[in-house]
Amino acid sequence: MPLNKRVLIGLTYIYGIGRSRSMKICQEAGIDINTKVKDMTEEEAVRIRNIIQRDGMVEGDLRKAVSLDIKRLMEIGSYRGLRHRRGLPARGQRTHTNARTRKGPRRIAGKK
Repeated sequence: MPLNKRVLIGLTYIYGIGRSRSMKICQEAGIDINTKVKDMTEEEAVRIRNIIQRDGMVEGDLRKAVSLDIKRLMEIGSYRGLRHRRGLPARGQRTHTNARTRKGPRRIAGKK
């Protein structure tokens, strides 16, 4: 976590923790959300660490679970799995225009 940020924002740097989950963790640990990460005591850091470990998956475990879910969708041949396999948007977005993030840079047809 970055030292110069507030605890509320610093926790969001952990994969799988957003603003709302960060807020709940701070409330449960009894830490003021405006406290800077560098000003936290070791006891507060341990409380946060214990809450995160107890409440659910983060970082490596979560990344692994998400990749296994996507792999499962591709293996069973679902529509979403096919979209992932082809590198297209999986949640109903239009692809006639836009969708460049998933499709990659444009391929020019008459390139010589």
